[in-house]
Amino acid sequence: MPALPSLQTLLQQEAEHRLPQFDFDTAWQLGQSLQQRGRAMNAPIAIEVYAFGQVVFMAALPGSVPENLEWMRRKRNTVLLTGHSSMYVGLVNEQKGERMAQQRNIRQDEYTDHGGSFPLLSPQAPLSAP
Repeated sequence: MPALPSLQTLLQQEAEHRLPQFDFDTAWQLGQSLQQRGRAMNAPIAIEVYAFGQVVFMAALPGSVPENLEWMRRKRNTVLLTGHSSMYVGLVNEQKGERMAQQRNIRQDEYTDHGGSFPLLSPQAPLSAP
């Protein structure tokens, strides 16, 4: 299993992977690109692109399971809450010694700090470190 990236690397990815413009067509193209990559890797994944307050692309590849949809929703909620990738939030929480699953102020059925969800930000959106 490959080593997890550092917090600095994750923040750098968030800073570098910004979209100059984003609309429904861009969302669909991004989703299709992720789906094609997942298929090429025979990855048992589910993919969701969420924007404008709604799911604009969703796909489930062979080997994925219904629970993937629930995990995607919880990871998405974490990104929407924090503005950071769910992996970044998980590593920050791990360093603090308390993952979301242990935090009493977080609704466990609504959020999770496991990797897999990434914020789609414009170049102008500020980045902050918790």
